[in-house]
Amino acid sequence: MSETPEAVRAPGRTRRVLLSSSLLGAMFLMATSAIGPGFITQTTEFTAQLGAAFAFAILVSVLIDIAVQLNIWRVIGVAETRAQDLANKVLPGAGYLLAALIVFGGIVFNVGNIAGTALGLDALAGVDMKLGGALSAAVAVALFLLRGAGVALDRILVVLGVLMIGLTLYVAFVSRPPVGEALRQAVLPGELGGDLFLATVTIIGGTVGGYITYAGAHRLVDNGQGGIRNVAAVTRTSVIGIIVTGIMRVLLFLAVLGVVTGGAVILDSPNAPAAAFAAAAGETGRRLFGLIMWAAAISSVIGASYTSVSFVSTFSAGLTRNRNWLVAGFIALCTVLYLALGQAPETLLILAGALNGLILPVGLGIMLWVAARRRHDLLHGYRYPAWLLVIGVLAWLVTIYIAANSLGGIAELWG
Repeated sequence: MSETPEAVRAPGRTRRVLLSSSLLGAMFLMATSAIGPGFITQTTEFTAQLGAAFAFAILVSVLIDIAVQLNIWRVIGVAETRAQDLANKVLPGAGYLLAALIVFGGIVFNVGNIAGTALGLDALAGVDMKLGGALSAAVAVALFLLRGAGVALDRILVVLGVLMIGLTLYVAFVSRPPVGEALRQAVLPGELGGDLFLATVTIIGGTVGGYITYAGAHRLVDNGQGGIRNVAAVTRTSVIGIIVTGIMRVLLFLAVLGVVTGGAVILDSPNAPAAAFAAAAGETGRRLFGLIMWAAAISSVIGASYTSVSFVSTFSAGLTRNRNWLVAGFIALCTVLYLALGQAPETLLILAGALNGLILPVGLGIMLWVAARRRHDLLHGYRYPAWLLVIGVLAWLVTIYIAANSLGGIAELWG
């Protein structure tokens, strides 16, 4: 089909639309990767435990998440180089170590994501857990093997992100939460205890830990939207991505807060999020939870698989050429592990979150080293802002604490 006259006369405008589409895809890849089954489970349980005070943890976590993502996206975007290749240039072998950690964590996390799709389909339509996980994995594999998979990936992630936010907004509305009290406690929490601090560092690791940190930035490089010329757009997109994630957490928090404020007890339930949605909107709420959980889990399957493979696909030309097949194989491997392990999904999600917390300070530390050294050969002469480096280092110190907690969590889980 021939070009339209508008496209011929206004190439600049067409290019800007394509640029926005590419950045939107990178933004939603990061956001939907973060909004997974663990995200939903953690938010529900912490809200039930802490009530309106959890709003403070959400606000603090969003600010720290922005500091982390601003630095990760800025370094990778300006360098136009994926994290593992940057790491190898700074310290030979470091990129292979980072890739190994990401892929190992991605496998474990993806088994949990596939388990999350099974939980969602079970709540939505009563589908058998193993069958639901296998069917969902087949959908994800088909997406990557389709012709034009890159464009389809961007569009589907946007649709899934909007779907999750829209449905959760509805449940938050019908649950009638005390919004005023939540706003007050977001800045003036009634009690700054250890439980609130633990909740804060836990959800930070769940939002920007492991592969999630690099999902959007690597997509940005793949779409050719990096470089010094795009610094402003990269910065804006990384912040909006975290805000989108924060909006989803706030809506989920409000939905559950309305339920627990109304007197419902959900922590004793084997599936607390499903119980909260059912208490808010009856059978409709339970099925809406199933759809939200499935959308969150399948988007995280896509994000974990794409990002994990992006950490190894640059190591040889053959891997680069067959990247989509590698992603499909990665999903298939995780599905086989899920079907074979037979463990409770909740256990897998806890383990995945702990591993993500361990990976976070390693990768962020390498990116900050690149920024601090101001490697002109890697950053193409770009002068890295001192203020951005400072907030990055402060966020990195928090991630070290998260890693220490993750070690304790793994020891407790397998002890």
